[in-house]
Amino acid sequence: MSDLAHGVDQVDWSSWVPRDRATLVFVVRHGQVLLIRKKRGLGAGKINGPGGRIDPGETPVECAVREVEEELRVTPVDPRLRGELSFQFLDGYSIHAYVFLARDCIGEPTETDEAIPLWTPVDRIPYDEMWADDRLWVPRLLAGGCFEGRFVFDRDVMVGHQVRDLLEPPRVVAPS
Repeated sequence: MSDLAHGVDQVDWSSWVPRDRATLVFVVRHGQVLLIRKKRGLGAGKINGPGGRIDPGETPVECAVREVEEELRVTPVDPRLRGELSFQFLDGYSIHAYVFLARDCIGEPTETDEAIPLWTPVDRIPYDEMWADDRLWVPRLLAGGCFEGRFVFDRDVMVGHQVRDLLEPPRVVAPS
């Protein structure tokens, strides 16, 4: 067993409950994906898709649209759930993210106090400036696939991962 698999095997995923639930949204238009450089919060300074924490009573798709509107002042068109990601940090923090793919957006992305927009060719995604797990599942997402992943991080360092393809999009399960 590799060290990367070992870290994930140390988590009892059957009883795992994340502290936070969140969304990530990747808008693709004309061979480019809309990314952001985060200006604050978890992952500040890194490049990622727009997204954020789900508010109480909000569905993941409602959160996905709201977060893109807040962070970039655009509305994603027809966001579709394509994946789920579970993150456990060694400091105790945990987060579960729903990943959406949208085929366009309404409006022109604008920098806000949360994010700087970056239209990036899909074949030149700057993985070296992103979370380490992104290179394991973003290509699946951009190819139209469905997936789920589990990751263990020690701060910014990924110490374990499992990613698998799904035949159909995951189902949203309400928190208990």
